[in-house]
Amino acid sequence: MGVGRAGNEIPASAWREFIKPPGVGAHNSVMHEIELKFQVPADRRKAVDAAVAGRTLQRRTRLQAAYVDTPERLLAQAGMALRVRREGRQWVQTLKGATEDGMTRLEHNVAIGTAGGSHEVPVPDPARHAATPAGERLLGLLARQPDAALAVLYRTDILRRTRVLRVAQGSVELAFDAGRIQAGDAHTPVCELEIELLGGSPLAVIDTARRWVARHGLWLDTRSKAERGDMLARGEPMAPARTAAAVTLNPKSSAHAAWLRVLRNCADQITVNASQIASGTHGDAHVHQLRIGLRRLRSGLRLFEFVFEAASPAAAVGALGEAAAALFRRLGGARDQVVIEGGFAADLAAALRSAGVPGDTPAAPPSADDEAAVGAVRAAASQAFLLDLLAAVHAEAPEAAHAPEPGLKQALAQRLNRWHRQAVRDAQAYATLDDEGRHRLRKHIKRLRYAVEFAGSLFGRGAVRRYLRPLRALQERLGAINDAVVAMQAFGHAVNTDRRAWFAVGWLAARREALIAEAQPDLRAFAKAQRFWKKD
Repeated sequence: MGVGRAGNEIPASAWREFIKPPGVGAHNSVMHEIELKFQVPADRRKAVDAAVAGRTLQRRTRLQAAYVDTPERLLAQAGMALRVRREGRQWVQTLKGATEDGMTRLEHNVAIGTAGGSHEVPVPDPARHAATPAGERLLGLLARQPDAALAVLYRTDILRRTRVLRVAQGSVELAFDAGRIQAGDAHTPVCELEIELLGGSPLAVIDTARRWVARHGLWLDTRSKAERGDMLARGEPMAPARTAAAVTLNPKSSAHAAWLRVLRNCADQITVNASQIASGTHGDAHVHQLRIGLRRLRSGLRLFEFVFEAASPAAAVGALGEAAAALFRRLGGARDQVVIEGGFAADLAAALRSAGVPGDTPAAPPSADDEAAVGAVRAAASQAFLLDLLAAVHAEAPEAAHAPEPGLKQALAQRLNRWHRQAVRDAQAYATLDDEGRHRLRKHIKRLRYAVEFAGSLFGRGAVRRYLRPLRALQERLGAINDAVVAMQAFGHAVNTDRRAWFAVGWLAARREALIAEAQPDLRAFAKAQRFWKKD
């Protein structure tokens, strides 16, 4: 009986019997899968397929897979995927587990028999992956939910064409996949190119990707088929926006290792949100969180400048920061539109009605193109930046960079102290600043906050938390003031032709002044904040 049929679920309590690993066959493999996935535009599908086929006209293989999980989606929530796939006449069970660098996945494959003429999916057995890193993670996860049961939640039916390339940094496999993912009656198409490392440096994957992206207009997609299938099975049109995860640094590590941890953290937030936006289906939160990720990256680059001066090519690091800033600006229009249509809109409309101004809503500025954010992320320059970011994550560190550096905390404290003092000076002079000066202070406050969140684990947790409290409050207050300025500028285009726009600008100007006055307690609280790094 196939796995997906009623009454064929596997109770998790049965997994306790499978602690010892099964016999390892010739087709078993344990590996770290290093690959990147790119979506292929519809108008480039034939060209990409032909390019992968090459002169030898590589044949296509049909891959039919069933993915299993518990009804509570324990595996998906842990970043794991368990599938049974028919590859030609062979059934293969595969377990994959995500890592933190955006390219690498734990993977374990087990050949479990010949399909013959049967299309029945063999029952998956989690114990087949025991004694492997991914398998131990899976068995530990399932042991905590002994009453859960596995069942097929979605399937894939893919035609794959592959080709092996030898490149300067190693060898890679190209895999062009076309087909669909299906969950019940719902389905979604698949048309993507995977570039997987077979041997050599991970940079071989990135260098190969650069050429294919430039030639065919592909865009990076960090979502696996399992992630897309899980969303389809749940009826969710998109994954939630990826927010910033906490960063924990090891005080005994080198400065370069500390920077690499920060870089991976930023890259995760950036690439995940960029992938969802590039898919064509996204929410305002994805744009907002992508912009936060880009600003965090730039703050991290500034915070760890002392590392690059001695060990890294400064030009490459500088170019990475400039490319992040460029994408940040390209996304600005979409973010500003959210501010205009959100925040003040309801209060402004009420004020218009109260003043007797005709019309239910104020004169709206020209709407940003719904596809503006999608186009900004899919653009060649943005995709090149994302690949540069992943290249930085996987770049080999100079030999000297691996040595522990007892001055890591001191170096970070010096930068924090300099930024704090600069922000305090501007905060104390806030009443005399113009809009540009207030906006500059807001950016400095953000930079300081992100730097504290990067370095904070090296210091006392309580002291860091007490410092962050007034810093975050001030950032939020300054953000509201900046939103009022953005809305004023947007409505200002129509003040000579629409009295509602004229009213809106005046109302927003008054609101801005009220917010500035309300910011004084937050400014004073930040200026008095105890610098936690001074206690070390």
